[in-house]
Amino acid sequence: MKISVIGCGYLGAVHAAAMATLGHEVVGLDVDPEKIAALSAGRAPFFEPGLPELLAEAGATGKLRFTIDPELLRGARVHFLAVGTPQAADGGAADLSYLHAALATLLPRLSPGDLVVGKSTVPVGTAETLRARVRERGAELAWNPEFLREGFAVQDTLRPDRLVYGFAAETLVREGDGVRAPGIELLNEVYADALAAHTPLVVTDFATAELVKVAANAFLATKISFINAMAEIADVTGADVSDLAVAIGHDERIGSRFLRAGIGFGGGCLPKDIRAFSARAEELGVGDSLGFLAEVDRVNLRRRDLVVDRVASILGDLDGRRVTVLGLAFKPDSDDVRDSPALDIATRLAARGALVTATDPQAIPTASRLAPRLNYVGDTSAALAGAEIVLLLTEWSEYRTLDPVAAATLVDTPIVIDGRNCLDRSAWRGAGWAYHGLGRR
Repeated sequence: MKISVIGCGYLGAVHAAAMATLGHEVVGLDVDPEKIAALSAGRAPFFEPGLPELLAEAGATGKLRFTIDPELLRGARVHFLAVGTPQAADGGAADLSYLHAALATLLPRLSPGDLVVGKSTVPVGTAETLRARVRERGAELAWNPEFLREGFAVQDTLRPDRLVYGFAAETLVREGDGVRAPGIELLNEVYADALAAHTPLVVTDFATAELVKVAANAFLATKISFINAMAEIADVTGADVSDLAVAIGHDERIGSRFLRAGIGFGGGCLPKDIRAFSARAEELGVGDSLGFLAEVDRVNLRRRDLVVDRVASILGDLDGRRVTVLGLAFKPDSDDVRDSPALDIATRLAARGALVTATDPQAIPTASRLAPRLNYVGDTSAALAGAEIVLLLTEWSEYRTLDPVAAATLVDTPIVIDGRNCLDRSAWRGAGWAYHGLGRR
């Protein structure tokens, strides 16, 4: 099958390459010539483990092509919309301008019988408004939300833990255990390998498919902010939030995942998705239903204030004090610094006069464009040299496994704030460090 992927950012580039390795003929379209040139040469324009290898494998098949020419969309039977939906500049709602522009580009190139498949994260009700425009061209619309985790995007695309198809409610026909809908056979053909591997499939209406992604992100954000709120309680009571998380995580109704207290979540999905979800609920007149998400957001942002205040309480006046920050990306195995708590904390400390030396295995180029005031050093040992305090803010493996004895010989004062509660507290204290966890005794 020939398919197209419109938007070759994080989601689209991975999806296009993965579909080509599965045997489909794929055209990836984007408006950024530099990005297209890099992808065409087999270079990933961002860091994602496994993506360079996937691009090489897809390129070797001869079935993958990236272009800025929308005319090459013609002839594809399935068209995936994979553009970003960032937070609007004037509020919490999602900015759908890229989505509408992508569809406007696609519409003149559609043929009767084509299937347009939305993968972008959108406010509920978006698909229904787009369907009429698609049907004017004799094509049909489906919604197929993505569930990619940065750092695991290749795995999540090739071996998803579930597939969700959304169709117009009036087109769904349920027959026993099966469902019929216009275009479902084409989607099943696209995902034939995953379905053959017995990947769970949920076929539902547009509204439910749109809600799945934002509901999942809202739940994860709530779980993270819950344990961080418990860390705040632990800090003033002498309790240990890590032991608390282990204890409640044994309850199978709760589970232990996403119960590690720290500096909170960031990235291009969770923060903007919970804000857009809340904004859409307000538009629908049910804002109270998601009122708790505002507090989830506040708890998350408060963690950044807490770390900056903790540094100030330890060092006193921050002007001219040497602070080393380990990690800038919002999570390990990524170079993404969008809404990164690590980068935010580093820039806040610099704004208060601290001399901040920052390092990260992958995110220095992206971080330096947003925060040029920081002193960026690529080598961890060089970054530690002369530090009066060290902040571990992104739990890269090389930071979690640092030798505290060797690190103590590099710094001026052995003080560490473990912003991810991922270090061996006993080992670091045994090596002479003043160890400060978040919500830990």
